[in-house]
Amino acid sequence: MITRRHFLNTAAATAGLAATSANAQGYLVPEGNLPRVVRIDRDYAPGEVHVEPGNFKLYWMLGPGLALQYAVGIGRAGLYESGDFMIQVKKEWPSWTPTPDMIERSPESYAQYADGMDGGINNPLGARALYLFKGNRDTFLRIHGTNAPRTIGSAVSNGCVRLVNSHISDLYNRVPLQTRAVLH
Repeated sequence: MITRRHFLNTAAATAGLAATSANAQGYLVPEGNLPRVVRIDRDYAPGEVHVEPGNFKLYWMLGPGLALQYAVGIGRAGLYESGDFMIQVKKEWPSWTPTPDMIERSPESYAQYADGMDGGINNPLGARALYLFKGNRDTFLRIHGTNAPRTIGSAVSNGCVRLVNSHISDLYNRVPLQTRAVLH
């Protein structure tokens, strides 16, 4: 159940995000893509993450019909994978290794990173990552930050869900391990 204190703290934190939405590359997040508390008429349970690819939104459910909404980028056509997942790992400034499928699809872009890339500002996973699992199996799908903030609101990734770094950092701090994440 959402308490008045939780709601007010969430609203205050969201207002703080609006004030700090410029990232290191000087990109100012458009007002329509700033996180906000919204009412939604879906039957999503509190404490869950839901991604709606049709409107490029992620919802962190605060209470019945009440969510913190974030703008996201999603996987390109044929690469977005819907499903019911569990967040079993969280990492700050995660390292990244392209999957074999990514290297096969675009060797000119990914082969050079076959041995991986350390975390940092130039890493495609950005500032934080939530790792999506099915049972004990890592799906290699992530909800993560991005070093390409202009891609928010579009379908350009290799299947993952991406947020502006300041927004994934906020979500990362809110979402505990073992949280259900549904990609619709």
